[in-house]
Amino acid sequence: MAPRPHPPGEPCRHAHAATMRCQDLFSFMPALDLDHDADVITTRLSSADTLFVACLCAEWCGSCREYRAGFDALADAHPEACFVWIDIETHADRLDDFDVENFPTILIEDAHATRFFGTVLPHPQIVARMLVDLSSLPGVERAPKLRPALVDA
Repeated sequence: MAPRPHPPGEPCRHAHAATMRCQDLFSFMPALDLDHDADVITTRLSSADTLFVACLCAEWCGSCREYRAGFDALADAHPEACFVWIDIETHADRLDDFDVENFPTILIEDAHATRFFGTVLPHPQIVARMLVDLSSLPGVERAPKLRPALVDA
């Protein structure tokens, strides 16, 4: 498996570090994946100021599989945010308290509130529009707290 890019500002620990910069090797920054990037996710989400965008999905879901490339493109377009792809069935042990009724389910959380938690059509432009002005999203009072489940695990 090829090494995954690290978030901007994080020191490079890849084998190529002595000979080239990551940005020379990686031209695309996909969403982080809980299966492979748990440590990076924990580090990024430890700062409450980091915008957090999660897609809760399932591998068997055709809509989720189709949505993945678009979600990865959103992550690439917003390197300041922590985009995380989470298969809720693979990680049921961490996500028992999350009631996901349909897929894909998106969670958007900034330093002040959970701005969105719900199912979206599998079109990345929907989330892209939400990210343009987070203050226009009123917040979700009873949204599950996903960040602690990922940071404190």
